[in-house]
Amino acid sequence: MQHSPALTQVLSDVGPRLKRLRAQRGVTLAALSEATGISKSTLSRLESGQRRPSLELLLPIAQAHQVPLDELVGAPEVGDPRIRLTPQRVNGNTVLPLTRQPGPLQTFKMILPHTRSTPEPCTHEGYEWLYVLAGRLRLVLADHDLVLGPGEAAEFDTRLPHWFGSTGEGPVELLSLFGRQGERMHVRARPRARSADG
Repeated sequence: MQHSPALTQVLSDVGPRLKRLRAQRGVTLAALSEATGISKSTLSRLESGQRRPSLELLLPIAQAHQVPLDELVGAPEVGDPRIRLTPQRVNGNTVLPLTRQPGPLQTFKMILPHTRSTPEPCTHEGYEWLYVLAGRLRLVLADHDLVLGPGEAAEFDTRLPHWFGSTGEGPVELLSLFGRQGERMHVRARPRARSADG
């Protein structure tokens, strides 16, 4: 199949653009491979122009870098420097990805509607840390049924049955840090114990 000179040029620019984007984010081929499921050798050949770009390869890369597909294939190199985060609707919740690079830990801001829902606990691989910014969050975790207010946090292994949502008193804003492979958050400063045996 013969491509027009303009299309051929666009395709040949994809590899260097992918490499430049990965370098700007400080992401290794190994980390990108883990995030996308594409082998390191395929990613390397794609960046060097030895492998023709395809949607099957570009979609997971765009998702891992959290950039629009057109940024990988045809966006101008110099443009508006402002970061535009795109909110997504997931099960009636507004989810705003805050992490702009692939990796084991991903960060989201979530806005949960004020409607009170019936808990439907789920389980999956990973580890999650929640921090409530505003509102009151109901967290059902295994046998625990908790309510968290602004400034309160919870962390848990997502292999435990869990569910969270609004208490029904108003919308909830929270931050979620999620590690797909079960990474725990590393807190450098811990509050001092109140008593010697605490």
